[in-house]
Amino acid sequence: MWCSSPMSPETRSPTAWYCLLLAWAVAAASALGALFLGEVMGLQPCVLCWWQRVAIFPLVLILPAGMFPLDPRVTRYSLPLALAGWMFALFHVLLVAGVIPERIQPCTRGVPCKDIQIEWFRFLTIPHLSLMAFTLLILFLLLARKRMPT
Repeated sequence: MWCSSPMSPETRSPTAWYCLLLAWAVAAASALGALFLGEVMGLQPCVLCWWQRVAIFPLVLILPAGMFPLDPRVTRYSLPLALAGWMFALFHVLLVAGVIPERIQPCTRGVPCKDIQIEWFRFLTIPHLSLMAFTLLILFLLLARKRMPT
């Protein structure tokens, strides 16, 4: 991966900036995807989906604010949101897979969290997509943090 290649200390900032740009691209695509599924396709989000949206939507604004100009503290503010979203997404994946017992489900009203509304290629569900997005976000943010100027 190009943003994890070793570089001299003088070129760390551009590498960190590109990693933040990739993280923002993942966050923006995820937010647009969530809006498309809800507003265009009419799919109602469950409680866990709402909490994942709460974690991803602010990142669409926080990451560009830390990129123009490059603020080394941006990962300090964005990583906790990405980690919280990742934990909600992992819980959701485990709930859908049946690993977590039904009595622990947070969805007592509205759309059940265990329902599979979309399934692509017979295995890819919305919670899987969310988990992949948050994993990529965390990876890019950690790489950016490592490459930030001191």
